[in-house]
Formats: sequence, structure tokens, C-alpha cells
Amino acid sequence: MGKYRKKVQVVVLLLALVLGGYAIFQTFTSDDDGLVKVGEQAPQFRLANLQGDPVALQDYIGKPVVINFWGSFCEPCIREMPSFESQYQQWKDQGVELLGINLSEDTIAVSTYVKKQGVNYTILRDVDRKTEKRYGLRSYPTTFFVNRDGTLSSVFVGEMKESQIQEHIAQIVQ
Repeated sequence: MGKYRKKVQVVVLLLALVLGGYAIFQTFTSDDDGLVKVGEQAPQFRLANLQGDPVALQDYIGKPVVINFWGSFCEPCIREMPSFESQYQQWKDQGVELLGINLSEDTIAVSTYVKKQGVNYTILRDVDRKTEKRYGLRSYPTTFFVNRDGTLSSVFVGEMKESQIQEHIAQIVQ
């Protein structure tokens, strides 16, 4: 029995390596990146703002909405935040809403951070990260531009320059 045991172990190890390699290959070659697709309805959510009040995406039906997933641990998120604030100030009188969804950081720390940064748009907290999963996030920052009818106009993964933010907002304001 001892001579067969070694062979069985080798076969099991090889099988595990082949299956693991296949799974990794599928992950990297899949066309489905997991993000919500342009033209689809933006997934609904109900999250607390920094005052603890519930805010739902459906509250903004009929308005163009920018949803930016961010974290204070994320350097690109920090760098783009002043540009989002500037664009919010430029477009808010035209009905644009900007929702910054923080990725499960402590409320006090987030409140202190956004106050220090002079952020005036709505900050929400995705404490259990369900909204992040619903939107299919894989990296930060990721920004979704939502048309007035609730469909996605565009998705931008990575840090945005102010001119890019302005261009995307102009498309959802039309």
C-alpha cells in the first residue's frame, strides 16, 4: 500500500495544480470584468450619510448622479477629491448630485477627513461593502456616471483628472 500512496499523492497534487491554474487563467482572461455595464440600471442602494441619515439612490431619480467609490487609504482617491469638489460646485445648480461612497472606514475618521478637505458633497458609508460588491468594484477609485433615468452613462476606473470629470458630467446633464 505504501508504494501506491506516493503515486496517489502526486496525482492529487497535479490535479490540484491543473485546476488552480485553470481557475486563475479564467479569472484573468474573462471578458466580464464584474462592473455594472453602461446602459444598465445603476444598482440601488440605501446607505447612511455621515450624520447617520439613510440615503437611497432612488432619492435622486430625475437627476444626474456621480457615484465615486473612495477611501482615505487610497492615494489616487485623495488626489482626485479636490477635483470632484470643484466640479460639484460648478454643476450643483444644474441638479447634479455627487455621492462619495466611502469603503467601510470609521465614521469619525471619515467625517474629520472630509471636513479637513472641504468636501461639501454627500458622503455615504458602505460599512458592509455590499454596495461595492453590487457595483462589481475591483479597484479604487471607481466612478459611475448615472443618467437622469437611472442608467449608467459611463464608468471610470482609476484616478480622474478634473477635465475628465467635467466631460463625463456634461454627458449626463444633457
